[in-house]
Amino acid sequence: MKELLQRQVKNRLLRRFPRDAFELLAPLLQPVDLPVNHPLVLPRKPIEHVCFLESGLASMVAESADGKSVEIRHIGREGIAGYPVVLGVDQTPNKTFMQVPGYGLQVATEDLLPILDHPEVRQLLLRYVHTCELQLAHSALAAAKFNMHQRLARWLLMCHDRIDGNDLPLTHEFLALMLGVRRAGVTDELHILEGMHAIKSTRGNVRITDRNKLIEIAGGCYGVPEQEYERLIEGPEPVHLADFLNGHHPIGTR
Repeated sequence: MKELLQRQVKNRLLRRFPRDAFELLAPLLQPVDLPVNHPLVLPRKPIEHVCFLESGLASMVAESADGKSVEIRHIGREGIAGYPVVLGVDQTPNKTFMQVPGYGLQVATEDLLPILDHPEVRQLLLRYVHTCELQLAHSALAAAKFNMHQRLARWLLMCHDRIDGNDLPLTHEFLALMLGVRRAGVTDELHILEGMHAIKSTRGNVRITDRNKLIEIAGGCYGVPEQEYERLIEGPEPVHLADFLNGHHPIGTR
């Protein structure tokens, strides 16, 4: 395998790694193809690898004891599959698998853990976990306070954020999993968004025709977690915790 250069990676977390930490990690990263349904994290099984997605879309799914399931978040090139290891967790009841094919850079958990001792890496990944928790919180907010087509608009925007182009290869079954509704209900909601001229839905594909209209439809249930990711992960300069505690770089100033 030829040398992996940081400027060549597409994963947004890897691009923000401190140079010295990336140089330690790069030889340990293995490129992997990620076909549809490829498992990344199995429920109640040791998380043996962490995958930095370069393309494609992964779903994290929660399942009840009686077999009911719903997607709780998805992961693209902004993140990593297997992030519970950042919190010192060796396994999780949730499962993560690919919904849209792509590829990634995979590292054994045992090889990643020593690199987490790097203070800037740990801070970066903990901030990423914070944005994941915020995404979950806003999913709960959307489910409780927004109607179905607003929630669908939010999920489509989140997929659009993580996939190249305007065509989202999403089945109605997947959209039903995202929203926790029956497939027929998804079809009705897609028709509503089509009638608003925000999307064009065909079998196995949703084309975003007017992203701004989709944002308008989603209203307040989309945007806050995304803004927090941009602030903490993609800011012009990383905000170091020690600087913040010492008052040298107050959070909220850009």
